Amino acid sequence: MSASTVEDHLAHVENLLAPLSNRTPETVEIGDALGRVAFEDVKSPVDLPLFRNSQMDGYAVRAADIESVPTTLQVTGTIAAGPAQNAHVATGTALKIMTGAPVPDGADAVVPVEDTGPVESTAGGMSDRVSVTVSRRSGEYIREQGSDITAGTVLVRSGQVLGPRHIAVLAAVGLSHTEVRSRPRVAVITTGAELVDAGAPLQPGQIYDSNGVTLAAHLRANGAEVVGVHRSSDDPDEFHRILFEATGVAELVITSGGVSMGDFEVVKDVLTPLGGRFGSVLMQPGGPQGTAVIDGIPVLDFPGNPVSTVVSFLVFARNALRVAAGLNSIEPVRLPLSHPIESIVGKRQFLRGKVEDGSVSLTAGPGSHLVAAMAWADVLLDIPAETASYDAGDQVEVLPL
Repeated sequence: MSASTVEDHLAHVENLLAPLSNRTPETVEIGDALGRVAFEDVKSPVDLPLFRNSQMDGYAVRAADIESVPTTLQVTGTIAAGPAQNAHVATGTALKIMTGAPVPDGADAVVPVEDTGPVESTAGGMSDRVSVTVSRRSGEYIREQGSDITAGTVLVRSGQVLGPRHIAVLAAVGLSHTEVRSRPRVAVITTGAELVDAGAPLQPGQIYDSNGVTLAAHLRANGAEVVGVHRSSDDPDEFHRILFEATGVAELVITSGGVSMGDFEVVKDVLTPLGGRFGSVLMQPGGPQGTAVIDGIPVLDFPGNPVSTVVSFLVFARNALRVAAGLNSIEPVRLPLSHPIESIVGKRQFLRGKVEDGSVSLTAGPGSHLVAAMAWADVLLDIPAETASYDAGDQVEVLPL
């Protein structure tokens, strides 16, 4: 692959990843559905409320008995929330009732407990009667069956990203499982003999491997299922083995490192004889890029500098994966610059920036090793290859992170 524009390489990558959008349903427990995408419309199998129940702690009564207040009613029992009880409210009587308890036959209103008072018995103690001090109309403080949801109501639409509120309603109607869109399965391989795990002691010349966990985090944040995070040395046999293990379980493999012009470019050395395409994209950071297809599985090969790896993912892979996962793509917006900037003509620049008070400023220069600046940034400024400078207040295209 010779030098190409960002647009040309993006079109090539999107073509490779297009089959990922052909998703199948996956059945998951409701408790595991948070953040997943509904595969189809979900309808309620039941009415909600399931039965007539009390909205308040109070007394189930006949409204006709309390048209004139204060009045006294005979209390014939208590109904708690729970299994239905055979109970009936006759004329001149009341049943004490708890919130959520079934409203008994004969009753057509509930009087909240704060609208009642005790009645003393002739012996000076408390009697089994209640004084009602506020009149209530038929239907007051009663939740009718199906007043919230009727059976067959669509609760969640196909394509909805399930949040806590959706989980709540699915559980409330008794659904233990639901069908969601399956997530693209992606494996990550980082390369380089200099890489070690975070927390391990460093020898001279070694660095911590941040790309593996970083790519995995970006993948999960954009709807993918990470099926493996691997690391290979610069040994071709080791990389070949890890690569084929990854393609055996993943629908997409992303590699970092080993794609440039050095002596130990293991990714390029192994994949070129297998049909891989490698070259330069006219962008900074992230110029060296490669792609391959191994046993029908697309492989995206990003440069190894940490910022280059992240920018490559955001520019070339993020939206394709989001679409495959059923999520909305993340599109650029235009914002004014808070200060003037200069850019290198001939290469499209993706500069780290931060949005404050409606305008954007740079957080660092273009260096692909400046990891902290990526953490401080919330956008990438997309500067065209032919642009040498911008003045403060000029509109620039920015890509949200």
